Amino acid sequence: MRLRPLAVFFLLASQPALAITFQTRLENVEWTVTGDKFECRLAQPVSQFGSGEFVRRAGEQATFQLSARERWMGPGSATLLAAAAPWQPGRGDINLGRVTVGDGEVPFTSSQEQAARLMTGLLEGRSPVVRHRTAMGGDSLEVRLLPARFGKAYEEYLTCTLGLLPVNYDQIRQSQIGFPSGGVELEPLSQAKLDIILQYLEADPSVNRITLDGHSDNSGNRLTNRDLSRRRAQAVMDYLTGQGIPAEQITLRFHGERYPLVANNNAANRAQNRRVTLRLDREAVVSEQPAIAPD
Repeated sequence: MRLRPLAVFFLLASQPALAITFQTRLENVEWTVTGDKFECRLAQPVSQFGSGEFVRRAGEQATFQLSARERWMGPGSATLLAAAAPWQPGRGDINLGRVTVGDGEVPFTSSQEQAARLMTGLLEGRSPVVRHRTAMGGDSLEVRLLPARFGKAYEEYLTCTLGLLPVNYDQIRQSQIGFPSGGVELEPLSQAKLDIILQYLEADPSVNRITLDGHSDNSGNRLTNRDLSRRRAQAVMDYLTGQGIPAEQITLRFHGERYPLVANNNAANRAQNRRVTLRLDREAVVSEQPAIAPD
């Protein structure tokens, strides 16, 4: 006989409102691991609800979220717990705080700290539990994941995370390449930063436009500063093209002292303003030659 998924409706003795619990039967529990260089996911399907997922993007720690097929959860604030199992006498639930619930297929995303504590709890036999209210009528609602078969899936997830890139697109889409000593040669720290960006670009061919904006501080005269900013942008461009980035994907601009990051009122601030801003975009290539413009 086919087992029906568990979606138990019961009355709490201390509350008049109907409580709805979503939980997969123990014998049907499974954890799945999917991922690539950009993201790893460790998920458990939840019968008649959707799934609970740990999501780790490249360059970040994991977060926890629910994915709902229907809009079960109303907007507001839900409680996140690492709940003790019934067979663990003397253990209480660990309240991990609140999460903000909104609309959409993914109603909330936890903090990285909350997700880390949920994973630790799963390794100890605890269940991730979300308690909130329904979108229809405000009845109590609980979504519970089970720790069964978690250990093996967790090992697969860790293997996936070893292959993640060191950064994600949002972290590098606008980067500052510094020239703090005042010259036009790339310094080791700046080269290391560009190497990380190049590693990402190799993995993500959808990023096909790079804009380089050269800047200076206000130490010299304007003409000298404009030339310094141009030579700095050119140094970054030369490094990128030397590593295989097509020159036609790069737009080079230079601004001298016109757009400081911070006020040029001390040595530390002036060092910050000696830079090239690198911006990545996913756009169609419209020019066969690199564009060079002062502004």
